[in-house]
Amino acid sequence: MSHAGVTDPTHVAHRDNHTHRDVNGGWLRPAVFGAMDGLVSNLGLMTGVAGSAASSQTIVIAGLAGLAAGAFSMAAGEYTSVASQRELVQAELEIERRELRRSPGEEVKELAALYESRGVDAELAMKVAKQLHRDPEQALEIHAREELGIDPAELPSPTVAAVSSFLSFALGAVLPVLPYLFGTTALWPAVLLALTGLFVCGAVVARVTARSWWFSGARQLGLGAAAAAVTYGLGALFGVAVG
Repeated sequence: MSHAGVTDPTHVAHRDNHTHRDVNGGWLRPAVFGAMDGLVSNLGLMTGVAGSAASSQTIVIAGLAGLAAGAFSMAAGEYTSVASQRELVQAELEIERRELRRSPGEEVKELAALYESRGVDAELAMKVAKQLHRDPEQALEIHAREELGIDPAELPSPTVAAVSSFLSFALGAVLPVLPYLFGTTALWPAVLLALTGLFVCGAVVARVTARSWWFSGARQLGLGAAAAAVTYGLGALFGVAVG
């Protein structure tokens, strides 16, 4: 909602005195969750390696390898997923485009019937449907929204999705590695920095949820701490077994 020329990105205007939170979260939610994924997975990997009594050099190598592998995996998976979704949508749009060319009258009736089902009078529904069909591209857009629930002008980009996933995951995954890169040989600074990052990410996510920032941050911190503790224990167990 806009007040005095300032836009609040966490709310969507509904009426002058009625607002809702942005339930989709825009770019913020996937970016933050990508960073949290990188944080938790790389923290777990590094604590697991540390639990096996490995050297700090080995822990750093594991952290950097985890960052690279995880970021490329996220990017590849996101690209494939979004590209497949986009191709499916484009195929459905082409089917709808052909139907609009072959049977324009039937498509007009179909759109009018849809408006009627929503309470519009039959005569008015038919009039609106005919007017919308005067422009073929507008008709395609309307049918896509009403029948498929998509906006042809706002299809997601596989490249943007892949790059953003790569960067957000890498940003999170690099945090537990940083203390080692700056010369520390102990595990606890890496764990502390990673858990702080998780708390901040959780607090940021609270902007698009109904939870308070401290609850959301504490919950994410707790989950990350539990993952680190479990993987450290497993690393210690496997280290003894293999050693």
